[in-house]
Amino acid sequence: MALTLPSSTTTSSTTNALAVDIRSLNALKVDAGAANSAQATREVAKQFESLFMRELIKSMRDATMKSGLMEGEQANLGQDMLDQQLSISMSGMQGGLSEAIARQLSRQMGGADTSFSVPSTLSLPQAQSRATLPSTSMPAEATTQVPRGRDGFVQHLSGTAERVAQESGIPASFMLGQAGHETGWGKSEIRHKDGSNSFNLFGIKATKAWTGKVAEITTTEYINGKAQKVTAKFRAYDSYEDSFRDYARLIKESPRYEKAESVAQSGSAMAYASALQKAGYATDPEYARKLSGAINSVLRAQRAQA
Repeated sequence: MALTLPSSTTTSSTTNALAVDIRSLNALKVDAGAANSAQATREVAKQFESLFMRELIKSMRDATMKSGLMEGEQANLGQDMLDQQLSISMSGMQGGLSEAIARQLSRQMGGADTSFSVPSTLSLPQAQSRATLPSTSMPAEATTQVPRGRDGFVQHLSGTAERVAQESGIPASFMLGQAGHETGWGKSEIRHKDGSNSFNLFGIKATKAWTGKVAEITTTEYINGKAQKVTAKFRAYDSYEDSFRDYARLIKESPRYEKAESVAQSGSAMAYASALQKAGYATDPEYARKLSGAINSVLRAQRAQA
């Protein structure tokens, strides 16, 4: 069964009618290239993501032990249709894989739309008649929108934090706690003016020495002990993993945070947080207390998830 999308001239009225078979996907991809339509390109990207999500759901379903209560040809057909619809509903979300695919397709088809955020590691083949799924060398959690709330935040980013911890020596719980504190556990991520994600989890500002992308936002700074709203420029990345790596590099390579690096191995959240505050990581006079509390909160979440 396939829900097909008509030609690109009527794409705007068919947002939810995503194709889930290769022939329909191919037809839409050709339409997008011919019309150079930004909307059609977005729909093609949603098709790719929908196919990917459907295969992911199917793999998870196959790996799940069946109870024997709801089995049979009819039940399997119904489950397949439900999974198909679920993959459609999960596609096209802000900050999801479809945005990265759309950006890459746009570049290869003549620049129909360049307002998407895309990881630099994403690689798609040149537009061609045979539909293929995109591939990326980066794990899904590195680019997928992080869930809001402590438990989902920690679970989603733990793998990324552990990888960077093994390379840097900074405990994953320390980095997760600071990322959670800086973003309100995913509720207050730094975004560009167009709403796209900067992937900046640690509130690292873009100084004159920074040559990468920048996101400019209004933030709260403590000046002479008083909270004030100011406009500031922050570093922007292609993924959450890039954010973790840049943070670890800052702590390890900047003489300013030498003390924080040295106490990181002690396992003391308060010692680490205090060292960061003394080094001027943040202007909040209560930063050490708040950060150590966030780190300890991560440790509790990790124990509960173990």
